[in-house]
Amino acid sequence: MIRSALAGLVLLSSAPALAASRPRYGGELRVAHAGPPEIGEPALADTPMEAALLGLLTRPVCRVDANGQVHATLSRELTRPLPQALRVAMPSAASATALARAWTRLSSTDSPSPYRALLYPLRGEGRQVTSTGATLDLALAFPWPDLERSLCHPALATPPSPASGPFSAAGRGVLEAQSTWPEGRPYLDRLALTATDERGLTRLWAARQVQVELGTPPDNDTLTGAALYATYLAYSPRKVPADFRQAVESAIDREDLTRLFVKGPAVPMANLLPPALMPLAPKARPGTPPAGATRKVTLAYDAALADQRAVAERIQVKLHDQGYTVALEPQSRAALRSRQARGDFELMLSAFLLPPIPGPALAVVLEAGGRRDLLGVELPPIGALTDAGARDARSRERALALAPSVPLIPLYAQGLALRAAPEVTGLVLDAQGLPVLEGAWLAPVEASGGGGRP
Repeated sequence: MIRSALAGLVLLSSAPALAASRPRYGGELRVAHAGPPEIGEPALADTPMEAALLGLLTRPVCRVDANGQVHATLSRELTRPLPQALRVAMPSAASATALARAWTRLSSTDSPSPYRALLYPLRGEGRQVTSTGATLDLALAFPWPDLERSLCHPALATPPSPASGPFSAAGRGVLEAQSTWPEGRPYLDRLALTATDERGLTRLWAARQVQVELGTPPDNDTLTGAALYATYLAYSPRKVPADFRQAVESAIDREDLTRLFVKGPAVPMANLLPPALMPLAPKARPGTPPAGATRKVTLAYDAALADQRAVAERIQVKLHDQGYTVALEPQSRAALRSRQARGDFELMLSAFLLPPIPGPALAVVLEAGGRRDLLGVELPPIGALTDAGARDARSRERALALAPSVPLIPLYAQGLALRAAPEVTGLVLDAQGLPVLEGAWLAPVEASGGGGRP
């Protein structure tokens, strides 16, 4: 149960007495965030901020804690009756049906989502998921010990409904605790959410009008999640010269790009998997390819993300020096996904939230890079390894070997930073780098002894 798992994890207390206090039910937690006011489709809620906000209202069947352990959330239980079979017990037949429909839709051949790769190990690649009563019985096409952890990805949640998350909407900006949440009722009675920008976060925090802020710039007082939101420059090999990758790699300084143009917390990414999953030294930049004829290309990017616009403009400048005239094209995220799935682009900033395990993360990257043909070649040998460390090592080796054949140029990876007031106790981040707000509670702060905010 979440109670025993989280009660002892007090990461943000202001005095020894708080660490010894028992979890308390009740109270309203005031939360400000620098994300959009409304979140919709789980498969399009890619940024850590969007995934965190959507996770208040809907969840996948499980979550992975910071120690790599799987905990059932929306489901009541995940069991393996056979090595290549997984049984998912849901709270009701209605929730099982909703989950089966969501996974089937995500796995369809018409789906533009790279997250369908997470269901690839299922027989029929997840396109025929069905439920019997409140149970889903999943047959695997090949051994894949990381299936449970794959199913914990936020993109595999069902669309929000009154019983799909630890909280439910109760009015504009107000979420009420779900007493029937399978993992246990949240300690808090409600959350009061305020959408703002970074300046607004600073103002609200200074005025002590909020107790938690999500999306704050990282500093010594913040809790920072794993940087698993990875951004790549995707390109169509048929529409650019053969030396295009070399031109980009020689022109772009990832350190400067990340430091000057990307909202933190962020790290440069030189490999197919981010440093959190593949901690390798940066590669040396190649030499500039010979100058050729001037080429005109279009670079599409997510219109909703300010840092993608800044990065696109920087790439535009840098590629100009390589003989490319780059036209920028802002697009909606849904349009970007659809165009990427069809191969209908020249250049595109492509970003997605990777799972915190190298094997499933590699599957998502191959899918996003248009190399679905490699999934059936690469995943079975990884899944055949029974030791988790060996699977992770094999996945990293294959990511390194496959990088030249995947038309994705890694740029940077981002996480989520948050700050909490001293009275907010028991707040932790999961392996995905997202806050587990349903496990937090409010504890009294003594007036004396410097218990206030710094």
